Amino acid sequence: MELQDTREIDEREEEQPQPTLPPTDTGHQAYLLLAGCFIINVLIWGFAFSFGVLQEYYTSHEPFASQRAGIATIGTVATGLMYLLMPIYFSALQRWPRLKRISTWASLPIVAGSLVGASFAQTVGQLIATQGVLFAIGGNLLFAPTVTYLDEWFLRRKGLAIGIMWAGDGAGGVVMPLVLQELLARYGFRTTLRAVAVAMVVLMAPLLAFVKPRLPIPAASAQRRIDVSFLRSPLFWVLQTFNVVQGTGYFLPSNYLPTYAQSLGLSSRLGSLTLVLVNLAAMLGCILVGALVDRMEITKVLVGISIAATTSILLVWGFSNSFAVLSIFALLYGASAGAYSTAWTGMIKDIRRGSMTADANVIFGFLAAGRGLGATVSGPLSEALIAGGTALHDDDRFAYGSEYGTLIIFSGCTALVGGFSWVVRRLGLI
Repeated sequence: MELQDTREIDEREEEQPQPTLPPTDTGHQAYLLLAGCFIINVLIWGFAFSFGVLQEYYTSHEPFASQRAGIATIGTVATGLMYLLMPIYFSALQRWPRLKRISTWASLPIVAGSLVGASFAQTVGQLIATQGVLFAIGGNLLFAPTVTYLDEWFLRRKGLAIGIMWAGDGAGGVVMPLVLQELLARYGFRTTLRAVAVAMVVLMAPLLAFVKPRLPIPAASAQRRIDVSFLRSPLFWVLQTFNVVQGTGYFLPSNYLPTYAQSLGLSSRLGSLTLVLVNLAAMLGCILVGALVDRMEITKVLVGISIAATTSILLVWGFSNSFAVLSIFALLYGASAGAYSTAWTGMIKDIRRGSMTADANVIFGFLAAGRGLGATVSGPLSEALIAGGTALHDDDRFAYGSEYGTLIIFSGCTALVGGFSWVVRRLGLI
């Protein structure tokens, strides 16, 4: 993510006493900040992206099994709302930068309260309000400031640093499903959610000592004008359109993999393992794509990601009928589609070439909101696709011959459209 260009940072540094500033891109303070961002993503986004495990539990256990309609919406509201709220968060932090420290500390009780509140839920609506809406609000209060700090600490290797930060999502998605599966099997969802709430506070509170700005906030910057000139750029809207479409289908495979695995007769643990593999591959994919966007033209990266993701969905998941094939799909899909948001770095770099005064954090927030819009729509849409799904293949041994056939086609098509900016650029339209 090209959150600020080098020239802007240099201008800001000229206003500060140079000897007092720690170095960028290197040194223990920069690495500690990056480690803190990584672990925060492990906990916040890793939990959100592991919803497939909880969805499988909610749909098969009371008091929610008899209220199946709306369960898929819990996870997509949590992830979707976190993305959707980012323009508001980043704009507020740019205008009032002193709010950053307040925001990070305020996040912990809200995140914990959302999970504790969800543990007392009796209806799906209560889960949507707590585990969905409230968790998203608290999670963003912590995530948004860390992104702005990463902007200050990394310049030359910003893409790689952002890739490592996003890799925390995948790492959390590796650990969280296994932890959740074990806790749910032993103690049920109420104790599980309370235990996760306590663990998040205990693990994240010490990190806040290292998650701090590199540059002091001068008194004159108490309020800053929010520049949204990039909204007049055709390039932004082309990239945003395909970003929204990709987000509409991105979360569906991960949310439904554990449930689909059980429809094949596999155990719930093997179903959870497919989600682990998706996130493990996403962790590696984010680091690789983060390095690529520092070196390659962004639409080439996007079309490569999209073709790989589409191939994995339509040719592997669609013809899957065993854990081995599902595992191959999970690895391919995680490594490709799971790294799409890391490519926002390159998108922001291109957009800012035509809007140099625009704040890159705000652009990031709008791109995130685009994915959030797609994610929020995907919850009820996926339930409609499953409910109205028909077999697309006569042989019911494969996924195309199940109720998931329509959902697979939809996910594959949205993944492909995510790379269409390459076509638009080749036609000379942007």
